[in-house]
Amino acid sequence: MNDIKTSIRTFIIDNFLFGTADNLKDDTSFLEEGIIDSTGVLELITFLEETYDITVDDEELIPENLDSINNVTAFLSTKLEGGAKTAAAG
Repeated sequence: MNDIKTSIRTFIIDNFLFGTADNLKDDTSFLEEGIIDSTGVLELITFLEETYDITVDDEELIPENLDSINNVTAFLSTKLEGGAKTAAAG
């Protein structure tokens, strides 16, 4: 799971923070802090789908899954284990 977290952190820093990780904690909200906008969410989803060979369904596009390094790591770990948290299940 640390490899996943490192991969996500690197992607966020390289693509949205221009290589500067100042104040980026694992639980920092991407949306509240203005790190990622709606277009950025799509870029993040594309990265996850291509890197980890998963499909992110529309009902999974919720902040609980995609709004911090911790959330993305937990969501991705669940997806890779064969299940997914959705708003209805959570």
